[in-house]
Amino acid sequence: MLFNPANISYWIFLGIGISLFLLVIISGGSEEDLDADDGLGEINTDGDLDADGDFSFNFLQILGWLGIGKAPLILLLAVDFSIWGSVGWMLNVAVGNAIGSIPVHFFGLGGVILISSLVISLFCGSLISRPLGKIFASFGEDVSSERLIGCLGTLSSSKLPYLTSGKVGQADVLDSARNLVTISVALPQWATVIPHRGQQILIIDRQKHSYIAIAKDTSDEDKWLNTRQLS
Repeated sequence: MLFNPANISYWIFLGIGISLFLLVIISGGSEEDLDADDGLGEINTDGDLDADGDFSFNFLQILGWLGIGKAPLILLLAVDFSIWGSVGWMLNVAVGNAIGSIPVHFFGLGGVILISSLVISLFCGSLISRPLGKIFASFGEDVSSERLIGCLGTLSSSKLPYLTSGKVGQADVLDSARNLVTISVALPQWATVIPHRGQQILIIDRQKHSYIAIAKDTSDEDKWLNTRQLS
């Protein structure tokens, strides 16, 4: 029953997912239409929203749960369609083997399998699309370029070590093409503010083995901007 024509809809879903994966690979893992954060983290949650605001906030929460805004949209769709096709196909075959024939009617087991596999694909896609996005972005990253200079990131290490210490930290940075990449970062010796995990940083230079970053919205940023203006 594995290649029964009744599974054609799931073959199509799987084919769409694989095609989108190939498109992601060919394009180098970039997706310019969707910011990896997409503003979902900037929603007002102070409790002073009106009825429309509450509805909008809940709707955006649902989108965030589905993975929208946390990974490039094309990659999220590739994951969702691939899982939908694979899970639906396997469930169809399993049920078909159990009852003797593959269910084809929507208002019956066929519909239950279709909807169940869709829910599973949306849930799994929301969990794995962002890590996959980082992997694809890192494959497409030109490590010798300076495209990240001036970009913002979020420190994922406990704190940002000074470059002279010989250590580096890790940060998630959104590049100019809106790829979310994980890079090694260090603090310049002249910096006076040490960023800690979760704080925003600004990439200001590129060294051989890491990028140089400073804390965002601090006196260090003002000093760096003034130096650039004078040079």
